[in-house]
Amino acid sequence: METVLTGITTTGAPHIGNYVGAIRPAVASSSSGQAHAYFFLADYHSLVKSFDPEQIARSTLEIAASWLAVGLDPSTVVLYRQSDVPEIMELAWILTCMTAKGLMNRAHAYKAAVADNQAANHSDPDRGVTMGLYCYPILMAADILMFNADKVPVGRDQKQHVEMARDIAARFNHHFGATFTLPEPVIDEATAVLPGLDGRKMSKSYRNTIPMFLPAKQLRKSIMKIKTNSLEPGEPKDPESCTLFAIYNAFATREEADQMRRRYAEGIGWGEAKQLLFEYVDAHLSGPRAEYERLLDAPDYVESILLGGAERARQFSGPFLKTIRQRVGVRPLG
Repeated sequence: METVLTGITTTGAPHIGNYVGAIRPAVASSSSGQAHAYFFLADYHSLVKSFDPEQIARSTLEIAASWLAVGLDPSTVVLYRQSDVPEIMELAWILTCMTAKGLMNRAHAYKAAVADNQAANHSDPDRGVTMGLYCYPILMAADILMFNADKVPVGRDQKQHVEMARDIAARFNHHFGATFTLPEPVIDEATAVLPGLDGRKMSKSYRNTIPMFLPAKQLRKSIMKIKTNSLEPGEPKDPESCTLFAIYNAFATREEADQMRRRYAEGIGWGEAKQLLFEYVDAHLSGPRAEYERLLDAPDYVESILLGGAERARQFSGPFLKTIRQRVGVRPLG
């Protein structure tokens, strides 16, 4: 069977963009029984973006609880915390020694940071750039290659990282023989990048997210803040350029989405559209929300699941790292 792997950085509570872009498709693929599935909480990745230890610890609980609440079965998948599998970090260093600096120079996050510095006329284009940010794609490659993942469900904005992992794996295989599977990104084009409250990509960095498990009243308040244009009720509206429709479409069936398109053509008012979106999303997430709240009150139970998952993960990563060490020459003498 193929191996499917996905992870979420522990820098805050998951939002509905995480849900439709990564969590839901990954849980669906894991429940098919047609793949070996690995799910991890990327707490070492979070150190690139957050210097708040309480936030990282809280986020780890929130993300694990979110996955479990939407149906992830820890008995059929491997659910673990990145920091509980030390072989990943050792592999990251080995891969760092194999990775061309020019490849890292092309990483989107690094290029964006440099562009921001240049736009601000800073004399140093690398101002504020840490080695964690710069080497982020290598650690992500280690996450993927450690378990020889065939498929990696990601949003479109993460596709480059999977492609880089593929390049790094190919270079390693060229020098040391066939070792790593070349991973492929899996992107749901309908929901690959969900817009946030302001129309930009939904991201914690932009502070425009809708958390997955907001209480109903707060969820409605958040949806009512979504930016729309000035078209009046009765005037036809374009669903394809509308944040409200993009979010609705990410949750709805094809038939429901087509029905909503007709409502847009008929000139649905923005207030009504927002109310319909709230009711639909709230109904979709109300059951998982109750389970999520229960799990937040049982951190010891969640911790036991993560530690059990790490033990299962290391049953593969431990022997595999020994093989990798042998191939690069880090091995016993004699």
